[in-house]
Amino acid sequence: MAEPTIDARVSPLAHLEERMRAATVTGARGVTLTEWPFLTMVNMRVDPASEAADRIGKALGAPLPRQCGDTSTSGPHTVLWLGPDEWLVLSQAEVTAVTSELREALGGDPGSVVDVSANRTTLELSGPAARQVLEKGCPLDLHPRSFAPGRAVSTTVGPIAVLLWQVDDGPTYRLFPRSSFADYLARWLIDAMSEYRGPEVP
Repeated sequence: MAEPTIDARVSPLAHLEERMRAATVTGARGVTLTEWPFLTMVNMRVDPASEAADRIGKALGAPLPRQCGDTSTSGPHTVLWLGPDEWLVLSQAEVTAVTSELREALGGDPGSVVDVSANRTTLELSGPAARQVLEKGCPLDLHPRSFAPGRAVSTTVGPIAVLLWQVDDGPTYRLFPRSSFADYLARWLIDAMSEYRGPEVP
């Protein structure tokens, strides 16, 4: 009988798990940093005006976003706009199933479907002070009038290039740095969170 398969993957931030947990701040100035490792990520390129794009939208259960910052979500899939003919599909489904479904929808039309799950990791920053933490090193205007739930754009946090997605108005943000830069970004965020441990200002 075959032995069970052991998942030997180690996330880029496994060594900082305890440090991120210890950095948690509670209360009205609360903020929490966690890693979501091994999220399925598929890079997709296709002509948005093509029949293939329509087929892909149907396979995902939602049309492909058409403008910078737009996202669409259906079931386990969220699609983030990266460029006029490029998207990142985030999914809770198994990567092989997602890539197979998307390649089948693409068919023989020009385009590409590539598993990039190992290219990035996912950091989640949440809590009442999450926006203030990001504002220390992100050039975007993160005020709700400009950046609201469902928006996702490429930017920088500190010196690190990330894809930044606001998930809800908690606020909760997900940051997608390259795996090789994840350690630096996590340490930067932990340092930026530290001031919120102080006494609350009346």
